[in-house]
Amino acid sequence: MAAPPSAPGMQPRSQPYPAGAQSFQQAPLGPAQLGSALGGMSLHQSQPPEALRAINLLQERNLLPQGPVTPPVPCLPQDLQRLNCSPEVFRCTLTNIPQTQSLLNKAKLPLGLLLHPFRDMSQLPVVTSSTIVRCRSCRTYINPFVTFLDQRRWKCNLCYRVNEVPEEFMYNPVSRSYGEPHKRPEVQNPTIEFIAPSEYMLRPPQPAVYLFVLDVSHNAVETGYLDTVCQSLLDSLSLLPGDTRTKIGFITFDSTVHFYNLQEGLSQPQMLVVSDIEDIFIPTPDSLLVNLSECKELVQDLLKGLPQMFTRTLETQCALGPALQAAFKLLSPTGGRVSVFQTQLPSVGVGALKSREDPNQRASAKDIPHLTPATDFYKKLALDCSGQQIAVDLFLLSGQYCDLASLACISKYSAGGVHYYPSYHHLHNPAQVEQLQRDLKRYISRKIGFESVMRVRCTKGLSIHTFHGNFFVRSTDLLSLPNINPDSGFAVQMSIEENLVDMQVVSFQAALLYTSSKGERRIRVHTLCLPVVNSMADIFAGADVQAITGLLASMAVDRSVTASLSDARDALVNAAIDSLRAYRSGGLSVQQPGLVAPACLRLLPLYVVALLKQKAFRTGTSTRLDERVFAMCQLKYQPLAYLMLMIHPALYRVDNLTDEGAISIADRTIPQPAILQLSVEKLSRDGSFLMDSGSVLYLWVGRNCAPNFITQVLGVPNYTAIPQTMTQLPELDTAESTRTRAFISWLREQRPFYPILHVIREESPLKASFMQHMVEDRTESALSYYEFLLHLQQQVNK
Repeated sequence: MAAPPSAPGMQPRSQPYPAGAQSFQQAPLGPAQLGSALGGMSLHQSQPPEALRAINLLQERNLLPQGPVTPPVPCLPQDLQRLNCSPEVFRCTLTNIPQTQSLLNKAKLPLGLLLHPFRDMSQLPVVTSSTIVRCRSCRTYINPFVTFLDQRRWKCNLCYRVNEVPEEFMYNPVSRSYGEPHKRPEVQNPTIEFIAPSEYMLRPPQPAVYLFVLDVSHNAVETGYLDTVCQSLLDSLSLLPGDTRTKIGFITFDSTVHFYNLQEGLSQPQMLVVSDIEDIFIPTPDSLLVNLSECKELVQDLLKGLPQMFTRTLETQCALGPALQAAFKLLSPTGGRVSVFQTQLPSVGVGALKSREDPNQRASAKDIPHLTPATDFYKKLALDCSGQQIAVDLFLLSGQYCDLASLACISKYSAGGVHYYPSYHHLHNPAQVEQLQRDLKRYISRKIGFESVMRVRCTKGLSIHTFHGNFFVRSTDLLSLPNINPDSGFAVQMSIEENLVDMQVVSFQAALLYTSSKGERRIRVHTLCLPVVNSMADIFAGADVQAITGLLASMAVDRSVTASLSDARDALVNAAIDSLRAYRSGGLSVQQPGLVAPACLRLLPLYVVALLKQKAFRTGTSTRLDERVFAMCQLKYQPLAYLMLMIHPALYRVDNLTDEGAISIADRTIPQPAILQLSVEKLSRDGSFLMDSGSVLYLWVGRNCAPNFITQVLGVPNYTAIPQTMTQLPELDTAESTRTRAFISWLREQRPFYPILHVIREESPLKASFMQHMVEDRTESALSYYEFLLHLQQQVNK
């Protein structure tokens, strides 16, 4: 019989069951056989690994890698690592899990998972099977890290129970062979999707239902947003995910709430006004949410006519609360998605709010009041929505204070999202109009899952205690997600409840059960396996600095809201001090002078400084309350890849792009300029620099930039001819233009949303926004990166 694929230090094992049974080859190593395999893989070889190379941060200034920071690879035998979940979907702050909680406490690093469970995937194995194989005890789905004791029995990698292999699982639909359960796709793929049988449904799968709720008060009409929203919907109606059952409806509101009868057979949409906002009711329940394919022409007529209907309105009041109550009543029988567009502080009816912002306090206060909601109306309504499988997405388009701290609750607890366009105006702010158009195109057409729940399980001994993101926690480990979209991320904090002494590895599994827009019940399962270690050095060697930063950011947002902003800032600084002190006392083999960090954590102090200067946490810089709250919302639910660009943008010099080191994608040559430190000393007046901060790109052009770049890329004769508001690069037939546009397109293609480009000159009004991202520099109220390192050194060496 063939021995299992061997790894360093592996001995071929004796046969797993009596000779005479059908010859059966053990699947790639299961956790039970890892002992000897990992025994030969301890990180203490004579040469310490690169991750543990000690770096004196005060001396080594150029710490940024040339390209993106890559997550550490778990130290597992190759056969297992090949089957591990992609870090883009599932990653842990520590890729080496400490054996005990006391060891974790000593290392002073946070333990948690970052998840992007519904991200768009180019390859996703889908299995249709009447039996979905799960552990009888803990309900874990069978996955690549279980152990087959023989053909008929498998051992769960989370609770170690031995389970029978069902007869149907003996047949492999891919190879069309019988008797090799370990070769089934469920055991060969860390991410897999099942089409679920009827026992995974509490009711028949709901249709895709979309309700648009639009502010039409004088203020709203003035911004001109209705034209953009209605036109975007007209252009993309056919892209709304769904099938022949898809339903759509519209509500508008000012001081009253207006419904639209779109029943088949009407010659035009019929507006119904409910002026009693104290006791909102649904005038004609059956004709307000209509089948999109049957009533498409009426829907198009309404979208064409809506922007004109309110042009002369004098209504300044805004009854958002009653409009949301109406949306809840309308969608309760089915569930679905509510998209709310709001332009001012709600002023009448339930949920009315008063301004709480004191402009004089924006910068000076060390502590920022009013980060918590002024009323529990929006949270309570969100929980009602969640119970009826309704999610609410909020689009806030406003130059005035709107109390986002209160309004955001409607999305936060119903698993919706918040989109914010400060000072949106169709004439004065064309860049935001373009941003809204691009965002809506993505929003309307992206994949969506309805009536979903997600559960995260982990190996016995580990426990989950806090979740971050937008959802309602239904039971200790079950998240209620009335909608799930591919752009939302989650984080969870964990602790080690029982010693993991006898374990070589632990596993984590996230299972997302949802209804697709086509009405199929599906389960997407992701499984991650990580080694267990028992030394401080090994814990540090597996630290994932970006995942740690993402989790710390979420924890700090919670701290700002439950305690205070200054508490949250202190906690971030202490996280850096404590981990470097722990490394100094427990992870360093030879004591050294200076501020010493292991190579894998060399960017932690830089990321902490960046967080302290981020809109969510900064002090001393004038920051509008809504903008601060919005930044906090983003830190909580953006997937890690986009979050990191928000925290620490990437800066490139682009006036001298060459093909040297370029990569080639689909016959395009993409230049790969080095990533520069975020400091003014890296800018020069004779250059041009591109900053990628996730949702915005800035192209800063120095006063003495080479005329060649200005004419060949920007398409203007000289520096003074660069327009004040330039958001597009012309398509010029020059090598410089082709390279620059290829590089910017490549950056944009790496994310699902579309970042707008702002070309800025030295005297541009947007220069301040660009400069605020220079996190290594000193500001009136914040230390430079170098000063921060000196502060850390003083604290660490105490």
